[in-house]
Amino acid sequence: MAIIHCVGFILSCGGWLGIVIATSTNDWVTLCKHNWNACQWMEAMGRQGPWADCPYSSRLYQCFTHQILDLPAYIQATRALMVIGSILGLPALLLLVMSMPCIKLSEDQKRSVNGRIFAGGVLMLVVAACGLVSTVWFPIGANQEHPLVSFNVSLYIGWTGTLLCLLGGLILICGAARSAPRTYQDNRLYYSKQGGGAAPSGPAANHATSTHV
Repeated sequence: MAIIHCVGFILSCGGWLGIVIATSTNDWVTLCKHNWNACQWMEAMGRQGPWADCPYSSRLYQCFTHQILDLPAYIQATRALMVIGSILGLPALLLLVMSMPCIKLSEDQKRSVNGRIFAGGVLMLVVAACGLVSTVWFPIGANQEHPLVSFNVSLYIGWTGTLLCLLGGLILICGAARSAPRTYQDNRLYYSKQGGGAAPSGPAANHATSTHV
């Protein structure tokens, strides 16, 4: 269980970092803003992300932030989902760190540890869902406005982070689910041993009663 937990934690942490990097950068896609002939000569092309539009040519490269009131739906959704995914990753990683084998809390039980691991895995799946919707919807929406030339580094980082969060969340949830029946069996074995230790007191008490009579 400890190895599965560590692997899931490492994948989830790397995936969350990828989501944060993709959220904070604007190098998602390259678009052709004007006619295709100008774009073939590297003129009137631009890079676009959730937060800014960066047109460039052979003479100029600068970024302009998007106006909130003029934002299309795909940019608004990408912003909201990526920010939500970045924020939800913090409590997920906190729960996973508190469940590490090297950290022992006061009166900590295995059932509560499994609960924290399961909750952290579920949150990581939510982070992966936010990243997946954003990184798929954004290039589709951008291509509907202007011809899409290429995917850029930030989008690949977002896809990688989404995949790592998905794998990490699934590993954590499966590991917590597999260890839950063992906890129940350990409790049954513990109580059965206690019952077995108290069982011999019955004959002794009966013998004392018969002697007294």
